Amino acid sequence: MSAIIVPDLPRHYPVLLKEIISIISPQYGGTFIDCTFGQGGYSQEILKYQDTKVIALDRDKDSKKKADIISEKFSNRFLFKNKKFSELDKIKLKNESIRGVIFDLGYSYTQIKDPKKGLSFNFMGDLNMCLGINNFSAKEAVNNLETKDLEKIFKFFGEEKEAKRIAKKIGKERQKKEINTQKLVEIIEKTKRKRDRKINSSTKVFQALRIFVNKEISELINGLIAGTKVLKKDGILVVVTFHSLEDKIVKYFFKTLSEHKSISRYLPKLDQPETSFKLAQKKVILPSRKELNENLSSRSAKLRYIIKKDNSYQIKTDIFEKFDHLIQIENLGDKL
Repeated sequence: MSAIIVPDLPRHYPVLLKEIISIISPQYGGTFIDCTFGQGGYSQEILKYQDTKVIALDRDKDSKKKADIISEKFSNRFLFKNKKFSELDKIKLKNESIRGVIFDLGYSYTQIKDPKKGLSFNFMGDLNMCLGINNFSAKEAVNNLETKDLEKIFKFFGEEKEAKRIAKKIGKERQKKEINTQKLVEIIEKTKRKRDRKINSSTKVFQALRIFVNKEISELINGLIAGTKVLKKDGILVVVTFHSLEDKIVKYFFKTLSEHKSISRYLPKLDQPETSFKLAQKKVILPSRKELNENLSSRSAKLRYIIKKDNSYQIKTDIFEKFDHLIQIENLGDKL
């Protein structure tokens, strides 16, 4: 969910749509879960096939406007829930045979352009960054957390090399006046010693704050686990990521579900239980040249998918332990 400079696109483009449809094969029918409904690009494409049903989720209440339009057209085949995808396992799916679960972890163009959400440094709105169902805003975090906490957020969630300098400068400036979007951008630009020609100076800090405010690390992990549980045999879990931190989590999760743990060749061989998932291909799928030409914002997108081999519900993974240091940083929000 990277912070990028957004070109003035006329509409929202569902990223890697052709590739996702090819993977989940809705022409054979079935129920699909669109965990990040947004503007409904994936849902609408799936519903073009008559024997399909879509259950869509989105934490952003503004998505309901688009969902209501689709619901009028496909009242018997479309259901929308204003929920976070980490709550997927709380939805009644007992009579549903789920063939595919889709996560697109990017923000829609309408979300980024909305000044009330304050997601972008290109549109000078409130320093908000809340996607919906949040406990605090970016403004509250920037103006109230200790500078050492802000440093951790910028460093680990944004991979910002000058996190310490920026956090210290914020600490000084907020003593004079509350930090807003414009002031935060100004602080970052004046503080950074090294400029990256490829991205805006504010990109990494804004990415970090968005991840922190929306608790995107634990949200993603819980969503992935819930998604794997509800799938039936031969069901497919598809995830599109937009920055390295997300992709690292998804890649590790898929690996733990589809591969046995490596054992030293000096130890006796042990029988290991059969894995419940398989990777159809290890190589990540990237946008085509044609898509990049039509939608520059797709340039950082990476698609990975995994296929369930049985109907098991219990998922064994050490993903929480693996990324516990990031979850601990998320928990700094409890101070607000």
